[in-house]
Amino acid sequence: MESQGSRQATGRSFAIVVSRFNEEITEGLLRGAQEALAAAGVNAADVTVVPVPGAFEIPLTARRLATTGRFDAIVCLGCLIKGDTMHFEYIASAVSHGIMSAGIETGVPMTFGVLTTLTEDQAAMRAASGPDNKGREAALAALEMAALLRQFGEGPGR
Repeated sequence: MESQGSRQATGRSFAIVVSRFNEEITEGLLRGAQEALAAAGVNAADVTVVPVPGAFEIPLTARRLATTGRFDAIVCLGCLIKGDTMHFEYIASAVSHGIMSAGIETGVPMTFGVLTTLTEDQAAMRAASGPDNKGREAALAALEMAALLRQFGEGPGR
């Protein structure tokens, strides 16, 4: 027997934690995520969007939201663009590990829609409207993981 998550999610609740840093990019990621959730039947009232100052603040916020028991999954969105210092590497590593740890600790699926690009043009391409939007991809993964974990008897109210 194979278990697989569905991308239909009527009646499920999601949070989106989105960084305001590089807002011209993260707004595109947010639109992509919201469109994907709406296309899957998620009511806009069942999507909580929580802006945070930067990518570094995403893991703590996502973990705190997960502990409320209100969300089937949390979509994490941000944008890190490499500069001339090591700052990019430190933040990218901390954010990716923090999101993974928060998901494991809480049992709430958290998807990684944090861009880590070398240029602003690369980031803009990944945040543009359409099927390659990384916010959309993160939301689709959240839909699938929420459904998959529900099959195992996990999720809000379980």
